[in-house]
Amino acid sequence: MRWRRRPEAGAEEPAATPGAGIDLRDVGHEYGDRTVLSGVSLTLTERRVGVIGANGSGKSTFARLLNGLVVPTSGSVLVDGLDTRTQVRAVRRRVGFVFQDPDAQIVHPTVAEDLAFGPQNQGVPAEEIARRVEEMLDRYGLAGHRDHPAHLLSGGQKQLLAIAGVLAMRPQRIVFDEPTTLLDLANTRRVARVIDELEQDVVVVTHHLDLLAGFDRVLVVEDGRVAADGTPAETVPWYVARMD
Repeated sequence: MRWRRRPEAGAEEPAATPGAGIDLRDVGHEYGDRTVLSGVSLTLTERRVGVIGANGSGKSTFARLLNGLVVPTSGSVLVDGLDTRTQVRAVRRRVGFVFQDPDAQIVHPTVAEDLAFGPQNQGVPAEEIARRVEEMLDRYGLAGHRDHPAHLLSGGQKQLLAIAGVLAMRPQRIVFDEPTTLLDLANTRRVARVIDELEQDVVVVTHHLDLLAGFDRVLVVEDGRVAADGTPAETVPWYVARMD
């Protein structure tokens, strides 16, 4: 995910424990007097994790907890040992976030400027930023749009730009919050292929259950709790049966 303030010169990133994963310890979250999540304890170390559940179940709040967009009301979330409540800048260097609506994270006028925005805020040197921008433009078929207004791209192109903007910051993990909900079938399949080809670990919140084929683990969130946790073959049929 992106942020605006540049790191202070010479500032050191807090020590992390690479490979420790994302650890949720008795996590709860409330909005006002409404409990959204309660008693969630688990560790995510797998390369591909899916999160499913009905609307209002708490799964989007769960996703936002993983990189500090939301901090728990109770309990703690640790990313490679870094606390999202107190070490959020370091956490967001490690965990990127792709929103359902790409317009929520496209902030600069042109495609190339938007790709450069995140690395600039990380203090990446200009030459390296230029290299990353070119890499992302080429990888996602956006080179012909580099100077075009970003908000005039098609829906599928915007979502690719949003993903590319996160990748330009080189996170180790990426959380996707319903990345295909606003897309047609062709673009849904394209984004699914993009996710499948990523080297980074991913957590994908989705209603499109077909996206989860081949995933290592799928969580079912129900009434603010993780009601099922297992392989897609175990949890997806369980969830579908609950919806009947």
